Amino acid sequence: MAKSRKARAAKPTKARKSAARKPKAATAARAAPPSRGKAKPIDLYYWPTPNGWKISIMLEECGLHYRTIPVNISKGEQFEPEFLRRSPNNRMPAIVDPNGPGGKPISVFESGAILMYLGRKTGKFYPQDERARVAVEEWLTWQIGGLGPMAGQANHFRHYTPEPIPYAVARYTDECNRLYGVMNTRLQDRPYLAGDKLTIADFACVGWASRWERQGQNPAQFPNVARWLERLKARPGVQRGFAVKVEDAFHVNMLDPKVRAVLFNQRAR
Repeated sequence: MAKSRKARAAKPTKARKSAARKPKAATAARAAPPSRGKAKPIDLYYWPTPNGWKISIMLEECGLHYRTIPVNISKGEQFEPEFLRRSPNNRMPAIVDPNGPGGKPISVFESGAILMYLGRKTGKFYPQDERARVAVEEWLTWQIGGLGPMAGQANHFRHYTPEPIPYAVARYTDECNRLYGVMNTRLQDRPYLAGDKLTIADFACVGWASRWERQGQNPAQFPNVARWLERLKARPGVQRGFAVKVEDAFHVNMLDPKVRAVLFNQRAR
């Protein structure tokens, strides 16, 4: 039985050598508040990436009891049947909340959907006022459709192609730069993306913005983004969310052809 601890995920168990391994379970990343008694934790299917951090940060900020279940995307665990039942898009993160609507378990995949679900569940970081909620959803979907994909492509073409492709590097680095400019303008007269209050839109963006260097960006060009990023990173809940580690992630060899085939060369199955 997993033991509850704050802001730490234990080392994952050794992988089985079978064709259909289940994602490896880790200990709970946060102790349940005393009032929750023996309530079952939320299962977070996770790998330490900007998308994974969105949810570990939200869970920490909300004070929810959860445990991390590492999904080693470098070994293809995201394609195993057990995980696909949770996330048919074979992408982490995903969650299973044993205390879902009506007291019954619910599985949720896609980071934006998870953030909105947890916001509704807890009443935190996702306002009920419709005007305020629209602003949150605008910037949440801006990240999902813009900052995340473009920053990911900039990172890929800057660091992972076998040979440099100057056009692709320039295309995605420039588009990423444009998006940072949009965010910088937005933060010129407000502390957070959706206004005066911290929301799930900020949690969606902070992991990606924290990796500006790998995207070829200079924070000095975007002082409002830099201040916002420091404000977010100073929060204990955000720090704990970033601190959820998986030991196997430190040992992934991105030059290994098998790893690259799993991560970069997938087609329909």
